[in-house]
Amino acid sequence: MAYDLEEQEQLDAMKAWWRANGNKVLTVVAAAAIAYAGFQGWKIYQHKQSAAASAQYQVLMKPETKDTKTIKSIAGDLMDNYGMTPYAGRAALLAAKANYQDSDTKTAIAQLEWAIKNAKEDAVKALAVLQLASIQFETQAYDDALKTLSEKHDPAFDGLFADLKGDVLVAQGKKAEARTAYTEALAKLDPQGRYHLYTQHKLEALGS
Repeated sequence: MAYDLEEQEQLDAMKAWWRANGNKVLTVVAAAAIAYAGFQGWKIYQHKQSAAASAQYQVLMKPETKDTKTIKSIAGDLMDNYGMTPYAGRAALLAAKANYQDSDTKTAIAQLEWAIKNAKEDAVKALAVLQLASIQFETQAYDDALKTLSEKHDPAFDGLFADLKGDVLVAQGKKAEARTAYTEALAKLDPQGRYHLYTQHKLEALGS
């Protein structure tokens, strides 16, 4: 097929450009293909991890799984090997509860701190913060509890955070500040919920 002069010049220009840039183009294309394959492989890996973690978590949630040793073992495996899944954070909460009930407060605190740092769900992080602050409150580490409660958290838990803050302040003898905290809690808690009623009683017990 014959080309006219203009077409031949365009063809020659394209050939010259390809000679100068062809290797770069092929490198970019190859890199993109490798990146895409890697991304797809990562998605498959994540799916497998999530499925395996879900299976273990379902065992953990069965009513017959009450033995604290079993709970700790399954939760530990989820935290160690499936930390990138949401099930690990949830399992950490359950393990912390089991350890606290076994009077192993140190381990319970460590697991709650792990959940605060690593949990993938904001609600789980907020619950871990609340549980940690509750332990600090019960062990009379009041300043630590207030510091913990000041951490950023899911706004949906504002009422519970303010309520516990009020409890800590009452224990410190700071009634005016506690009253403020309880008032804030009442504004955030569900008016029809049981926590709202409890907080109302605590606020009334402080007097005017």
